[in-house]
Amino acid sequence: MNKRSLAHFALLFTNLFFAINISAVKHLTNLQLALPFGINVVRVGVSVILFWFLYLLKPVNIHIEKEDRKRLFFCAVTGIAINQLLFLKGLSLTYPIHASLLMLTTPILIVFIAAWILKERIGWLKIAGLALGVAGATVLILGRPASGNGNEVIWGDVMILINAISYTFYFILVKPLMLKYDPIVVIRWIFSIGLFLILPFGWVQFTEIQWPLFTGIDYLIMTLVVFTGTFLAYVFNVYGIKYLGASVAGFYIYTQPVFAAIIAMIFLNETLTMYKLIAAALIFSGVFLANKTVKNA
Repeated sequence: MNKRSLAHFALLFTNLFFAINISAVKHLTNLQLALPFGINVVRVGVSVILFWFLYLLKPVNIHIEKEDRKRLFFCAVTGIAINQLLFLKGLSLTYPIHASLLMLTTPILIVFIAAWILKERIGWLKIAGLALGVAGATVLILGRPASGNGNEVIWGDVMILINAISYTFYFILVKPLMLKYDPIVVIRWIFSIGLFLILPFGWVQFTEIQWPLFTGIDYLIMTLVVFTGTFLAYVFNVYGIKYLGASVAGFYIYTQPVFAAIIAMIFLNETLTMYKLIAAALIFSGVFLANKTVKNA
């Protein structure tokens, strides 16, 4: 199998891993085995160890230039600290399908924030795409949940949306670094800095993780969160982008809500209600229109 074919499989599994991660985290928080910030310390901390283990296996000594260190720090703030903390906290309050669909607004946000920073002209198709994406997110946030605390679901959705905005800034900030340096080196430093940023928020919850109550299944699920849903997902994503480009990698994000919905319905008994389907249709349409103009510009 050639490298391009492997890259397609890498991107497909990246989004499958992210989808599994959503239901896996919900399992741990629903059973109150671990709180969101505590899980973050585990997943980021173990990932840092694994990234540095990769360095020991194949040392790549790259000096990060002084003018890029501030950008690297802000990548850690937006891509790890804000992104990871708000995502898991929001996910603990809302539904897996809500989280995966709201994260799908990221490609829309990337188009608009990149255009704002680069001073590009925004056409009417982009505006229509943004309007559809906002409408879909609004339907999802204000839709009446079938069960659970409605106020908590709304707050969870809002946190996921802020997390998507933070990840958008991360995506734009990290792109020049990925082009200039080895991507694995960049991710290793972002995770390393990010670990120190999240420790003050997550240390207490980390010490409160109910390890003695974990069954074999629970340990397996935590492994899925840490190893496949974090470490392998980031490594596979970098590999896919390297051989296929960011645009192809962006296309594969469409598979994530599908995987997440199937997994949540099977393992968490989540229902696919009409308002979720309407929101999905609006958001998918918005992503399509917002990105369509990139090719036509």
